[in-house]
Amino acid sequence: MTRSANAALRQDAESRYYLRITLIVTAGMIAGGLLHWPPLGPSPWRRLPLALVYLAGGHRIVIDGWRELRDHRRLSIDFLMAAAAAGTAAIGNPFEGGILIFLFSLSKTLEHYAMARTRSAVAKLMDLRPKLATLVDVDGRETGRVSVEQLEPGQAILVRPGERISADGVVRSGGSEVDQAAITGESVPVRKAPGDQVFAGTIAQGGSLVVEVTRRANETLLAKIVRLVEQAQEGRAPAQHFIDRFAHPYTIAVVVATVLTAVIPPVLFDVAWGDALYRAMTLLVVASPCALVIATPSAILSGIANGARHGILFKGGAYLDLAGSIDTIAFDKTGTLTLGRPRLVEVVGRQELRGKTALGGKPDNPAPSSDARAVLRIAAAVERTAEHHLARAVLDAARGQDLPPAEDFTAIPGEGVSGLVEGKRAWVGNQKMAQRMGAELGLQLPGWTAEHTAHGRSVVYVGTDDETLGAMAFGDTLKPNAAAAVRHLKYEGIRWITILSGDHPDAVRAIAAEVGADEVRAGLLPDEKVEAVRALAARSRGVAMVGDGVNDAPAMATATLGIAMGAAGTDVAIETADVVLMSDDVEKVDYVIHLGKRARRIVRQNTHFSVGWMLLLVVVTFTIGMPLTLAVVGHEGSTLLVALNGLRLLLARPHPQTAPA
Repeated sequence: MTRSANAALRQDAESRYYLRITLIVTAGMIAGGLLHWPPLGPSPWRRLPLALVYLAGGHRIVIDGWRELRDHRRLSIDFLMAAAAAGTAAIGNPFEGGILIFLFSLSKTLEHYAMARTRSAVAKLMDLRPKLATLVDVDGRETGRVSVEQLEPGQAILVRPGERISADGVVRSGGSEVDQAAITGESVPVRKAPGDQVFAGTIAQGGSLVVEVTRRANETLLAKIVRLVEQAQEGRAPAQHFIDRFAHPYTIAVVVATVLTAVIPPVLFDVAWGDALYRAMTLLVVASPCALVIATPSAILSGIANGARHGILFKGGAYLDLAGSIDTIAFDKTGTLTLGRPRLVEVVGRQELRGKTALGGKPDNPAPSSDARAVLRIAAAVERTAEHHLARAVLDAARGQDLPPAEDFTAIPGEGVSGLVEGKRAWVGNQKMAQRMGAELGLQLPGWTAEHTAHGRSVVYVGTDDETLGAMAFGDTLKPNAAAAVRHLKYEGIRWITILSGDHPDAVRAIAAEVGADEVRAGLLPDEKVEAVRALAARSRGVAMVGDGVNDAPAMATATLGIAMGAAGTDVAIETADVVLMSDDVEKVDYVIHLGKRARRIVRQNTHFSVGWMLLLVVVTFTIGMPLTLAVVGHEGSTLLVALNGLRLLLARPHPQTAPA
C-alpha cells in the first residue's frame, strides 16, 4: 500500500475519531444546556454533562498540544484552546468553555474531513489498478489468474472488453479503443493496435487485447504518478514555510499577551480579577491563528489533487505556487506545438498548378482532382516498401485507395526511390532524382516548390520514366487546438510567448504565425536554448519552458518552471520537469497556469481574511469586549470558511479554449 493510500486511511480514521468525539460533546452540551435551563430549575447533576464534554473533547486537545510540545518543543494552537477552556472553567463559566470545546471539536472534524477528501482524491488513483491479471501463453490460451504484483516483464496478459489493463506493456495482438483519461487526462479513447504502448489502470473498450508486460507493478506509470503526488503533497509552498516559522513565536506572544491582560488591569486599573481573566480567555481564543495555519495547505493540496485528476503532476506545492507567477512562456516546436512527424500537406499534378489541389490544407478546389489522385496513387505504390520517414505520410494520405504492386524496388540514398508500376518505371524523389530519370520540372513546379520551401516544408517530385507527373509537399503540422490554447494563455495573463526550436527558421516562423507567438528563436542547439531562457528570465517575473523533456531538459532546468509535455511512458520527462503533463495536449499548459493563479488567489484570500478577521476580533475584545461564546463562534467559523474556500480548487475544471483569434 502506498503512502497516499496510508495517509488517506489515516485521515479517514482521524475524521471518524473526531466525529465520534464531536457527537459525544454535542450530546453533553445539549444535556448540560437543558439541566441549566431555568424552567427546569438548577439540577444537582447539571455539571456532570459538562464534565463529560471537558473529558471527551478536552483530552484530545491536551494530547495534541502535549505531543507538539514534546516532539517539536513548541506551543501549538491546541495548547491555546486547552488553556482557554480551562481558564474559562476556572473563572466560573464552564458552559462557555464547553461551547469552545464543542466548536473546536466540530472545526477539527470538518478540517479532517476536508483534508481526507483531498487525500482520497489522490489515493483513489491506485484503485484504478486491478488486483488480478489473466495470463496467456504464446498461442493466446489462458493459463490462469495471478496477482498483479507477481507479473514480470515478458509475460503476456489478456484484457477483455470493459476491463482495466493490469500492467504497463505493449499490445501483442488484438485491437481496442482504450480510455486513458485516468493517466493522461484525455477525454477521448485512443485506438490501440499491435505495437502500441498501453498503461496500467486504463480501460479497454470494444475489443480484447493481448499485452506483453514491460514493467513490474511498482514500476508502472500509474505507480510513478502516485509517488510524484505523494511527494508533492509533502512539499510545501513558500507561504506555508513562512507560516510554520511564524506559528511558534506568535503562540508564545499570545500566551504572554493573555497573561498580561489577566494581570495588569487588576493591578494597575482596579479592574476585577474575574473580568480581567474573562477578557484574557476571550483574547486567547480570538488570537489563535487556526484559520491562518490552514489557509495555504487547504488550497495547495486541493490544487495538486485537482491537477492529478486531469493528468497534470506538480512535483510540489512550490511549483503550483510558481505557476501562478509565470508571465512568459517558451515553447519547443517539434512534438510540443506540432505533431512531430511529417504529414503530406499538399499534392499537385503538373497540369493543375493553378488549382493547387490540397490534401489536409485549405485548397482552392476542396475536392482532390483525378490528376492529384493519380500522382498520390503512383507515389504510394512505390513508397509501400520504402522505409524513410516520408513514406508513412504518403501511405497515410493514400489510405483507402487501390494501390498497384511495385516491382524491382530501388532506393538511391540522398535522391529517392523507384520501382516498376504498371509496366513503367515510377519514381519519387528530389530534383537530383528527376535529373537522373531525365525528367524536366517545367516552368511552374519550381515556383510551387519555392512557395513551400519558404515555409520550411520538404518537396518531392513524382514521375514515370522521363516524365514528371507532379509533386508533394510535406510539413510538420500543429496539434489540434494548439493555436487556440496559445492564444488563451494571453487571456490568463501571459504577456510574452516565444518559440525556441532547433528547426529551420522558415518552418518555425510559419508555426509562430499560426499560433500568434511574439518571438521566434530558430536553429538553436540545447545550450543555446538555455541562454535564450536566461535572457527571457532576466526581463520577466517568471518564465516557463515547455518541451518534451529530452533535448529540452537543460532549458527546463534553467527556467523558473519546467513543463514536460506528453510524458506518459517517458522517464526522462518525469525526472527533469517541475510539472509533468501526461498527455500531448497543449491545452494543459493553459490549465497549469490557471491552477497556479487560482491557487495563489485563494491563498491570498485566505491569508488576508484570516489575519483581518483575527485582528478585528482582537480589537473588539480589547475595546468594547466580547462574550466568550461569540468569540468562539467567530474564531471557529473563520477556520471553517478558510478550509472550504481552499477546497474550491477540487471542483475546478479545464475551461474550453474560447479566446478570440
